[in-house]
Amino acid sequence: MTNGTRVLVTGAAGFIGSHLVERLVRDGCEVRAFVHYNAAGYLHNLERLDANVRNAVEIVTGDIADPFSVNAAVADRDVVFHLASLIAIPYSYIAPAAYVATNVNGTLNVLQACRDHETPRLVHTSTSETYGTAQYVPIDEKHPLVGQSPYSASKIAADKLAESFHCSYGLPVVTVRPFNTFGPRQSARAVIPTIVCQALLSDEIHLGSLDPVRDFTYVEDTAAGFVAASKCDEAVGQVVNLGTGVSVAIGEVVEKTLALVGRDIPVKTEQQRVRPPDSEVMKLHCDNAKARRLLNWAPRVSFEDGLARVIEYVREHPEQYKAEIYNV
Repeated sequence: MTNGTRVLVTGAAGFIGSHLVERLVRDGCEVRAFVHYNAAGYLHNLERLDANVRNAVEIVTGDIADPFSVNAAVADRDVVFHLASLIAIPYSYIAPAAYVATNVNGTLNVLQACRDHETPRLVHTSTSETYGTAQYVPIDEKHPLVGQSPYSASKIAADKLAESFHCSYGLPVVTVRPFNTFGPRQSARAVIPTIVCQALLSDEIHLGSLDPVRDFTYVEDTAAGFVAASKCDEAVGQVVNLGTGVSVAIGEVVEKTLALVGRDIPVKTEQQRVRPPDSEVMKLHCDNAKARRLLNWAPRVSFEDGLARVIEYVREHPEQYKAEIYNV
């Protein structure tokens, strides 16, 4: 994207969204951030950005499930990055209708608004959870989609809506499918921050299963993948994985974290933290050949370096995590 490109980021106050906003501002884009309306006016992760970055962003509030506020936010944008989503898998078992309203209907609102305004490029966010447990590895974009949780089912539906708008109306949409993104500012409800903050602030680590395997991608690399997708005409109408091609078991994450913080504390697994048996995704391991070929994208931050950065961030901002340690 060129300096002055007018962009909209939905879900801008979220973890990946805030890092993408930061990247786009530093690239010289005119950034509009769509943030979920709340009575307190809380901007979540956007409040943690450097003041010079935050002050360069146009903040608009609304609800992704409301077509009117979405349509207004999309107006006059050159690129729309759609990241707004409910992402907590455990909550999706309790409130599946909320995931349909936000992830499916919300995506429909963005697609229709981009169609109405003839937006030159839409980058839609998927998730590696849409693949379910790997049927083969590494997982490429041709892998079957399996709705192993209400969350993943809602994201599959959203992805297929995006595909349909490209096929039916010629909407210039690219779907990026990040594997497990991690980094500073991520909520302790995610596995790496909850391991790190317990390793630093507790005498025990409480988790569910240590066996699932994930492909962890550092958030700055993920944001770079979004930007690359927005520039690539050849990627329009396609799905592109963003992952490292290296998989790590949760138990290994614990071992590496404890080694980096210099502690030896017990790890306790608890059944109430485990997904229903048929819903647990046991292995995700990315094939990123398409991203390398189409987007000229490759991860730059190793898992070990990214983990060290997360540990440093939690050490410097314990107030952001302490209350959440056991709320995962």
